Amino acid sequence: MSITAGVTAPAGIPPVTAALDVVIPVHNEERDLEPCVRRLHEHLSASFPYPFRITIADNASTDGTLDVGRRLAESLPGVSITHLPRKGRGYALKEVWSASGAPVLAYMDVDLSTDLAALLPLVAPLFSGHSDVAIGSRLSRSSRVVRGAKREIISRGYNLILRGTLQARFSDAQCGFKAIRKDVADRLLPLVEDTGWFFDTELLVLAQRAGLRIHEVPVDWIDDPDSRVDIVSTAIADLKGIARLGRALATGRLPVAELRAQLGRAPLAPVPGVPAGMTGQLLRFAAVGVASTLTYLLIYALLRLGLGAQVANLLALLITAVGNTAANRRFTFGVQGRDGAARHHLQGLMIFGLGLALTSGSLATLHAVTETPHRVIELLILVAANLMATLLRFLLMRAWVFTKA
Repeated sequence: MSITAGVTAPAGIPPVTAALDVVIPVHNEERDLEPCVRRLHEHLSASFPYPFRITIADNASTDGTLDVGRRLAESLPGVSITHLPRKGRGYALKEVWSASGAPVLAYMDVDLSTDLAALLPLVAPLFSGHSDVAIGSRLSRSSRVVRGAKREIISRGYNLILRGTLQARFSDAQCGFKAIRKDVADRLLPLVEDTGWFFDTELLVLAQRAGLRIHEVPVDWIDDPDSRVDIVSTAIADLKGIARLGRALATGRLPVAELRAQLGRAPLAPVPGVPAGMTGQLLRFAAVGVASTLTYLLIYALLRLGLGAQVANLLALLITAVGNTAANRRFTFGVQGRDGAARHHLQGLMIFGLGLALTSGSLATLHAVTETPHRVIELLILVAANLMATLLRFLLMRAWVFTKA
């Protein structure tokens, strides 16, 4: 059963199509629904610059929620109500967003824990085309949040799990304050399986993997002490959702490559004189280089206890050279699979020879100056020589070894 009320207009003028559809999913919220909708409607009417609609999504309520929603839809312009036969926030959002004709879709929890002043900053980048999805974040440094330690720990722990398991780069998956462009929603929603609280996370992970831009807005948020969310059952369901989504991504069941090709943002046009991808490659190469250098120095110091300086240097460089080439091949230049691996390692060993010449030459020069240099001086000389060899290694790997990466 559905009751719809569009954005009204004066007599004789066609009604204006809503630019923003704000969905409020509810289940047995007869007490909180009316003050929430009236407050939101007043805020949007007074300060929102675009035509809007507020859609109440009643998820199989068994109390008076539906009757309250009907009265609001009849008395407030731009308010509609949809009655759904099943429970589930994800189910409600998927149904209402799929049927909506507004170009930008949003939702917020009925308790209005988030300050409404953040609504326009949330959706503005979607109207402009700057971003594809927008989320409110309670974990941003500039957010102001009032809630108990238990919920704070659970929230931060959940987002750490997402980063470790699904490589999530967004900061707050579960804040009930999100928006998405309609064209993006139409492509992603059919792929989202969860109908409950994990719906948000699944949608965001798909958006990230598709190469979409996720805009984050720091919010002022006050915890609702009367929240009816069962933390334990929700946490278990979220962990099951993470496992399911992880398997789907690992097995290729989700068409991530197709989504990225259809929806992802194209790379920026190259700037004359600045090689494409140089900044990211430099950062990743530096990280690999630091790890390789520390490993080299450790191996050298251990070998030096029983071997001469030149032999210890040769063995330490040889051991780390193979690992360095493999790491740069995978992480710095993004080359996967075995194709060309043998050639890359052979070229890496040739570059290793240049590094060996630099470090061995530096050691030979040092020992020519003094026959028994202090071990610390010896290590400092090797560090300086390795820095030069590292710069040379990056230039050669980029221009010669991984030219097609």
